[in-house]
Amino acid sequence: MVSVLDGPGSVRVEPREQPVPGPDEVLVRIAAVGVCGSDVHYFEHGRIGEFVVRAPLVLGHEASGVVVARGERATRHEVGQRVALEPGVPCGRCPQCRAGRYNLCPDVRFFATPPIDGAFARYVTINEHFAYAVPDSMTDEQAALIEPLSVGLWAARRAEVKPGDTVLVTGAGPIGLLAIQAARVAGAARVVVTDLSPGRRELALRMGAAAALDPAADGASAELAGLGADALVECSGAQQAVTAGMGALRGGARAVLVGMGGDEVRLPMSALQVREVTVTGTFRYANTYPAAIALVAAGRVDLDPLVTGRFGLNQVEQALTTGSTGEGAVKAIVYPQLDEV
Repeated sequence: MVSVLDGPGSVRVEPREQPVPGPDEVLVRIAAVGVCGSDVHYFEHGRIGEFVVRAPLVLGHEASGVVVARGERATRHEVGQRVALEPGVPCGRCPQCRAGRYNLCPDVRFFATPPIDGAFARYVTINEHFAYAVPDSMTDEQAALIEPLSVGLWAARRAEVKPGDTVLVTGAGPIGLLAIQAARVAGAARVVVTDLSPGRRELALRMGAAAALDPAADGASAELAGLGADALVECSGAQQAVTAGMGALRGGARAVLVGMGGDEVRLPMSALQVREVTVTGTFRYANTYPAAIALVAAGRVDLDPLVTGRFGLNQVEQALTTGSTGEGAVKAIVYPQLDEV
């Protein structure tokens, strides 16, 4: 059984044959899948940039499960091993892959990105090297959320966060909240967060932020302008957040644009040039899963507060809409083995 997106606003459950693993693949019985903002965007609009849903598509790429079968050459995991799935399998041959930047592989097969099906399904197959063993102490939900944690860790790496840094995170959605913890484990002395939602700001403080500001409040602009941050991790995609975040940086600082609010964003060139601020984008992650798993297993990153809703396979539409309709919603989890939770 899988949950299929037919087009904007239209999902249904249908039976499919259990997939058969290829020679280097494992068959994984999916235990839990986090709902990502990209899933919601495909559900609402049927496309993200150049990626267009032209045929029925299975969404979901933040997944964990159990290995239940192996291809003839697959030896990395025993049957019964619990795993977190890295949902993008690159070609391994192109110049980007050979340089270690496999997240930029032009031929990557990434779950839930048209035309590749995702993990709102009871079983999936994946190359054995992109299924990572997780300890018994880790829950299925935590294992699924290794994927968004990897986005946060990669953003902190791209921002070159160092011990003692002051980091500004704009936007306290799931990725922003995980970027807080990623910056802290990288050694940041102080993480300041901005978000319009009081509930998100409160959660940001619980997850390690030293301060959480309402950017629309009186005095917030002046406080940000005097912050002198070493790094900006922009997770909202909002133009106002980009502008305010750039103004909060010291000379020689670094800005990483993670949020996707549209195809274009304006940058304050005077601030960039006078302060020689380095600006970069970020795309998914590379070689982050082992570190992410180790951090969660050691208790240095807390994923549990993110989960605010649990749904069965026939409740995927509700899971996809809860972020816009549910008060205090942060991260929904789908359990594909269940019809309802």
